[in-house]
Amino acid sequence: MRILFLGDVVGTSGCLKIKNNLLDQIRKQDIDFVILNAENADASGAGLTKEICEDFFSCGVNVITTGNHVWDQKDIMNYIDKEYRLLRPKNLIEPAPGKGFEIYEAQNENRVGVLNLMGNVFMKKSDDVFEISKKFIKDYELKKDYDFLIIDFHGEITSEKNAIGHLFDGKATLVVGTHTHVPTNDARVLKNGTAYQTDAGMCGDYDSVIGMNKDNSLNRFMKKDSVKHFPAKGEATLSGVIVDCNIETGLANKVVSYIYGGQLKNT
Repeated sequence: MRILFLGDVVGTSGCLKIKNNLLDQIRKQDIDFVILNAENADASGAGLTKEICEDFFSCGVNVITTGNHVWDQKDIMNYIDKEYRLLRPKNLIEPAPGKGFEIYEAQNENRVGVLNLMGNVFMKKSDDVFEISKKFIKDYELKKDYDFLIIDFHGEITSEKNAIGHLFDGKATLVVGTHTHVPTNDARVLKNGTAYQTDAGMCGDYDSVIGMNKDNSLNRFMKKDSVKHFPAKGEATLSGVIVDCNIETGLANKVVSYIYGGQLKNT
């Protein structure tokens, strides 16, 4: 079982890269299941829409995760209750539309659990992610409730992501960070068999400031004439991780960083 996780899709350039390349990459990389974070996929760079989600599903995406920008396009609140393949962070303060965990059927009747979490440090207020995680670990078990478990941890700081990775080591197939839009060079299998990478990066134009137009962003930092952030529109890079899963244990055999197209290159 081979799973591809793609980091935050940013703006129109990221969406176009998915639409024009994902199905071909699924075939070439022999991918069985695809998860991507789409909380920045709107043309504005904030939020996502029903139309974007349905485009992604038609391109081979199995599950869409999100983060702190999930509600920036308000219509998504109605859609998320109807679309089980779209998740929001599980530790959002309730009541909140949608859900943060679901189990999906993949090839050969394999069950893939996907858990969407959001960090507490420097993020919008949400329930304690470690308390929610401990309860989840108590309630669910790898190879009993699902064959594989993929966790998208949407967070700002590295130490929080590291800690969640170790908390789920041996209990999840993959823990991968999102939100910072820069892929980290630390893909590895932890001591108890869980694949981990601190951040998957973004599917967007890297000739930018984390996906946003670089000139406008520089002007904002230097307090010159600027407008609200808007996405860069150059060729996007697809960025994420590929994990090869052990069907017997549900843990990871191997994990590698995945980079395709645009300005970044795998080395």
